[in-house]
Amino acid sequence: MNNGPVQKDPPACSVCGEPAVIHQRHVGRYLCGTHLIADLGQRVSETIASRQQVVPGDCVAVALSGGKDSTALLLILHRLFGSRSDVRLVAITVDEGISGYREATVRSAVGLVRQLGIEHITVSFEELFGDTLDMFLNGREPEACSICGILRKKALVAGAERAGATKLATGHNLDDEAQSVLMNVLRGDLMRLVRDSGRESSGRFIPRIKPLMYVQEKEIATYLMVQGIWDLPECPYAIHALRREVRSVLSGLEYRHPGTMLRLMENKKTVATAFGGKAPGEPVGTCRECGEPCSGETCQVCRLRHSLGF
Repeated sequence: MNNGPVQKDPPACSVCGEPAVIHQRHVGRYLCGTHLIADLGQRVSETIASRQQVVPGDCVAVALSGGKDSTALLLILHRLFGSRSDVRLVAITVDEGISGYREATVRSAVGLVRQLGIEHITVSFEELFGDTLDMFLNGREPEACSICGILRKKALVAGAERAGATKLATGHNLDDEAQSVLMNVLRGDLMRLVRDSGRESSGRFIPRIKPLMYVQEKEIATYLMVQGIWDLPECPYAIHALRREVRSVLSGLEYRHPGTMLRLMENKKTVATAFGGKAPGEPVGTCRECGEPCSGETCQVCRLRHSLGF
């Protein structure tokens, strides 16, 4: 008599034998929720230490959009540094003005900082640039990610400066970083491929650090899930991004050939090391209009300001 398919027990955690919540295919390991939380904390701590991303005396501005990556970043950094007196954490939320999306993520960000007891600064596009992203993109939706990316970086820096930050931490994960490497290779953009935004700047700009740069997106999603954090939305403008296509291609390669993304990162490191983290002929000057550091005569924000008319 056929009673239907046999139900298989879930795979066991490679550390403790409890039911696993994730298979880390690139290392052939299963982890339960408890050991995934511990694993990510340890790996992020090692990334921070090996690259000296955070040192005693730092004030770290944490870019907190309210999405999954920035939420996981703040949770992990709070576990690592929340009880230390020699490192200060400040959350920076940018409200771009995306109707039907940003309201929910700002509420999520506000709830998290209240739970953790962390100082919170909110900066809006309307405050800095005179209007919302929705208005800037009227008729220019296919350019959404390029326009938002430039303005958002400026807004994050403004928030970090208000906080007196010495470092600006963003939630870029391994998938994001590997996608950027592949996109820069496809574009033939050597300067972006080897640029290191976290290097010492002699006070000219606030170095940006990426503590999650070796953590996969699926690990972050599972990390939040086992802590009861669900349904964090994705930006509606993401459908217009080239990155979305690259993400699909790279995800397929990673599934068929585990470790692909890590190898891309290692190749980037090899190229960057050869050039000392700076592309040949890349000048670092000052924008003739606003005085901010840039690699040309005029920075991206000022060029965009002329284009958008604000």
